[in-house]
Parts: sequence; structure tokens; C-alpha cells
Amino acid sequence: MIFSKLTLPLIYLFVLFAIPAPFVSGKEKPLSVEKLRSLRETLAFKKRFAANNDGCDALYFPRKEKLTAESFLKQRTTELANSQVNTIFYCTISSGFGQFTHNTKVGEVLKHSPADFGIAPNKRNITSELIAMKTDPLQLVVDYGHARDQEVFWSMRMNDTHDVAHTPEKPYFLFPQLKKDHPDWLVGSHLKRTPYGRWSSVDYARKEIRDLAFRYIEEVCQNYDVDGIELDFFRHLCYFKSVANGKKATQQELDLMTGLMQLIRKMTEEEGIKRGRPILIAIRVPDSIEFCQAIGFDLDRWMDSDLFDILITTGYFRLNKWEQSVAIGKKYGVAVYPCLSDSRVLGESRFYRRSLEGLRGRAMKAWQAGANGLYTYNHFNPNSPMWKELGNPDTIRYKKKLYFVTVRDGNPSRWLIKGDSYRTIPILTPSHPKAITPGNELSFNLPIADDVQAAQQSGHQPKVVLHLEAPKVIQPSQIVVWMNGTVLEKCTQAKNWLDYEVPVSKLKQGDNQISIRMKSLPVSKTDWNIIYNAKELPAKPWTADRGSSKTKSIIQQEALLIADRGTTSGDYLYYRYPWGTDANSKTVIETRVKVVSGHNAIIFTNGASGNRLILKPNEIYLYHNSSVKHLMNTTEQFHDYQIEMNKTGVKVFVDHVLKIDVATALVPRGGYPRNEFAFGAANSTDMGEAYWKSVKARTTNISIHDAVISIDYAAK
Repeated sequence: MIFSKLTLPLIYLFVLFAIPAPFVSGKEKPLSVEKLRSLRETLAFKKRFAANNDGCDALYFPRKEKLTAESFLKQRTTELANSQVNTIFYCTISSGFGQFTHNTKVGEVLKHSPADFGIAPNKRNITSELIAMKTDPLQLVVDYGHARDQEVFWSMRMNDTHDVAHTPEKPYFLFPQLKKDHPDWLVGSHLKRTPYGRWSSVDYARKEIRDLAFRYIEEVCQNYDVDGIELDFFRHLCYFKSVANGKKATQQELDLMTGLMQLIRKMTEEEGIKRGRPILIAIRVPDSIEFCQAIGFDLDRWMDSDLFDILITTGYFRLNKWEQSVAIGKKYGVAVYPCLSDSRVLGESRFYRRSLEGLRGRAMKAWQAGANGLYTYNHFNPNSPMWKELGNPDTIRYKKKLYFVTVRDGNPSRWLIKGDSYRTIPILTPSHPKAITPGNELSFNLPIADDVQAAQQSGHQPKVVLHLEAPKVIQPSQIVVWMNGTVLEKCTQAKNWLDYEVPVSKLKQGDNQISIRMKSLPVSKTDWNIIYNAKELPAKPWTADRGSSKTKSIIQQEALLIADRGTTSGDYLYYRYPWGTDANSKTVIETRVKVVSGHNAIIFTNGASGNRLILKPNEIYLYHNSSVKHLMNTTEQFHDYQIEMNKTGVKVFVDHVLKIDVATALVPRGGYPRNEFAFGAANSTDMGEAYWKSVKARTTNISIHDAVISIDYAAK
């Protein structure tokens, strides 16, 4: 990066240039500020294939295995030496803020094991054992990597909140003492949860938190020979109490975080001068400057002021094309690494984003977009073939790939008010399907990195197929599909999937426009698109909530018993179906249910609005219109409950007699980002159970649940 572009405060420049000449001994060589920055820029743009290790190899080490340096490293590190990975980002847990699995004196050494809290009884935390052996996980990984010409960055999760499940009555093992001692340093509490982010996040508006974050980072830079540090802001995205409560970050809050970044940059330069080589700074953030600014990160200012070297973008969700991140990096002279995080898309049934073919497609697209390197997150199998393939586009150029419309479908509005408004790319996954109503058209882009026409000209034989998942399509003749303006004629059907052969000449390198039109088809009152009868647990595309030890689902008395018998976080259980309906479709749900006790519900959403029918022993009502109730005994026998939706109105029939009619039950409202319906028991604070004999739904639309392009190459 060019020093003349810097806009750092004068006091920072004065302090920096006032640094005395470093002590030189052994292999160290004198290093001026100018030389350090020049070398840092060269190192920043080194082509990297980076693997992030979250540190669970130390936290979840096999309980009965003998601990040696070799047995620890073989968990995740040893095999990477024989791969294309040239950089390891090692996180010493840092969960809960301030707990680490390196030998910290500033923070808290994480000593207890998950098994101490009833988690993973066959594993143990080996941090204390390694410290007693005069080493620790970070030191072992640094030494091993450097001996094999691999860089090692230390990664700090700047506000990890895996401890959000903590309560005083049921402590969670990652909840640090700091939060117990200073609950006022958090954005909320387990009794007062915030509408955005997570209550257990520390509040960076507090000087105490910023000072601690700086000291944690400084200690590592002074005591470990790391090649760089990663400030992982994406894990998790909550930094100010104001933002957690529905506001956007103020200029004062932006300045506070920028001040922290300035201190970190100054410190890394001082330490780099002392040791004779730079300490690079990488940050992982969302891929939108505007989203980042709203949540508290002034990326424009950080880049213009040369406060970091490597920009790693995306995590739970993606907002823009990779090309936009690359363009931002070129504008400011920052290296850009797309993050290939695990997908976490629910409901996949045939093609999987986490598959090797799926990862090849994602990696090829990132390389084709002009990325300076690749970064992987939550991929920990050291024996996976991905490590020997994804780091070089030439390795995967003529191997089978899968390309998806959407890889990560996490909800940005979970972290920031109206966060989904920053998204510019389409969302289409099994849990976020798209509806097609009769006579209307669904269109979206599907980006492809392969140049199949050039491959064909060079003697390869690419086979291209567009796969559409459409559970409600009875015959391919019900829809017409175009690719870049050309109708796709050749189609075969495989269960819920339609496979369209794509002529090589019609597939573009880059965006490909796909359009789908549904022909007008009548739907009778007896034609149910979705049917579940309680002979066994609901199968895909139904998905079940994780539930807890206090929730239960079992076939009993020729019905599905769903029970929630707990009142703490995670105590609820619903089965969900991604139906892809919309406000213009006339949609009907019919269930046959007998309530046992408490609070039970049928939830229905269309992506823009939603509501739920609450079933209690003595009454039923719509959650958002609770003043309109129908009093009845729901426990004495099975009843048929039918919900009819039409635009904003909802009618509820009991045993085919109209009992509730609310014209404004589905007015646009937040909090329902998914497009699904669900049935089950209660919520975290209530209890309930009921027997469900059948669940059916009927819509006047077809829903597309997934769209995938596969490219396979016959032998040359």
C-alpha cells in the first residue's frame, strides 16, 4: 500500500516515527518503517490458500488418547503439510470474549472441559496439559507450520457468543468469568434478550472492552512468532448495544472502533520493527461497505487509512457478488479473500453445497472473480481432497463441479435492522424457495466460472445439466424453462427433480439468466400439494428444529406426539416445510390435531408476512390478532383445523365451520424471513404438547426449491 495515501492522525504518525531503532540480534536485521510497509504490501498480496482452524482440536481432544505434540497436530494440522494450503489461521477458541487456549496472562486460560458440563463426554480440553509441558496449541501450530514453510496467523473472534445458552441456573462452559463479574458490559441479559445480535455480546462502546481486545491481541504479537493476526468480526456480528436494540451505529461508535483499529495497526508495526518482519492484519467482515458501516465498521476509512492488509468477506450470509469485493480491494490496494464457509443450508436432498463438487464450483467462481487468495471456514477434515484441489484453479478446471444460485442463506436481519435490504444477489435454497403462480414467470441469475465452450474447443467434452427441485411439479409439461433466452427441451424427471440438458453453446462464463413459467393449471379442493400422515416421523423436505432434552417427537396412538416440556432457551420443536407460497396465492392448510396441554401452533409465512394459529386446551386464536378468539375444548378429541389464506386475510375453520375471520392477519411484517409452514410445540418460555394425525397444504402455485448446474467433463 502506498504510504502517501495514508490519512492517519498526526499523533499516530509522530508516535510511529519516534520508535527507536530495534534491537538487532541473531537473524534479525534492521528494518525501517518504509521497508516494513513495503515488505508488508508484498506479503499481503502473496497468493494464499488459507485454512481456518477454530481450535476445537485442543478443546475436544480424544479423552483416552495419550497427549503428545504429534497426537495433537494429527487432529487437524499434519495432513495440511501435504496439500495446497500455505497458510493456517489458528483460533485459540476466544469464545465468550477473553477465554483462550493459548498461555495468556491478560485473558483467561480456558481450562475446563466440555465434559465437565455434560457435553462431549469422550473429549477433553488439553490446554492445561500442554501449558504444563511448556507449550500450548498456538505455539505447536506456529512451530509446525514454519518448519514446513506454512504461514500461521492467529485468529481472534472479536465477539464470539457461543455462550448465549448460559443461564445462572444452567451455566455454559464457554461463558467467561469476565461476563459474570461485569454483566453491565454486555448488550443484554438472558432475561432481556436483544432483538438483533445476541444478548451475551460485549459492548464495544465501553472503553474497558476495547482496551481488553487490544491487550489480548498485543500479547499474542509480543509472545508468538505469528505471521499475521485475523480480527474475525463476523463471529459474531454484534458490537454495540444500540445496534443490538434496532439502531444503526453512530459516527461516535464508528470512531471508537476505528480508534481500536489504529492502535492495533500501530502496535503491529512496532512489534514488526522489533522482530525484523511485518505482522499482517486480516479482517473478516460482511461483503458490503454499507452493511458494515451500519453495524459499526467504517471500512472505507479503515482501508483509506491503511489499517489492515487482507479483506476476508462473508460468513453466515453473502450480500454481493465476489466481483464487488475484488473491486473494493483494487480501489484501496487491499488483498481480497472470499470465504468458503460451510453452507448450513437446510433441506438439501440430492445436491449438496458442502460436497467436493460444490466446493469446486465455489472456489472456481472466486478465482474467476479475481480473488487474491481463498480462505476456508468450518472445514476441519484434514484428509479431505479439497485441500489438494481448491488452492489452484488449474487443478479443478476440468473436474466435475456444481454451481448453485445461493450457497449461504443466513438472515442478515438477524444482526442488523433491515439487514436483508443490503442484499443484491438472489436467494433460492430448499429453506427459501420461490413461488411461480399460473401465467407468471420466475427469473434469476446463476453464475458460472467454467468456460465450457473453450473447454470443448480444446478437446474436452463438457456435459451441462440444469437441475430444478420442484416437489409440486407432477409432470415437466407443467412448466417452461429458458436458459439465456433459449427454451430447454430435453428433460428427465428424478423424483422431485427436473433435469434439463443445456447445450454447451448456450452456457455463458458469468451470469446465466434462467426463467421459469408455470402453465395455468386448475387445483381442486381435494388436490393437496403437501400431505403428511402420521405413520412415521416427517421426512425431507420436512426439517425438524434441533429441540432439546426436554422436547420429544414420537409416533404414538396412531399420531405424532410433539411435546415441549421445558421453559429455557432451545426448548421448542417444530417440523417445517418450505412451500414457497406468496401473498397472491390462495393457500390452505388443514391439520387434524388433539391438544394435550399448553401452547401448540401452526406457523405460516410467505416471505413478506406471517402468523400462527395457537392451539390451547380451551381456546384457539391467531398470534398477531389475539383479541379474536374462539373458545372450545381442544383436548377431548381430534379436530380438523383449516386455515385459508388469501392476500392479507386469514380464515380459520374448525371441523369445516368458520370460527375466525381476520382481514388483516397477513399484513406485511418483519420477523418472518422464511417461506414455510410449520407445526409443533410451544417456544422457549412456554410448554405444550399435542397429537398430530395429519397435516396437509394446498397452493395454486409451484415452488422451486433449488436450482443447480452441474458440469462434468469426459476424458480428453
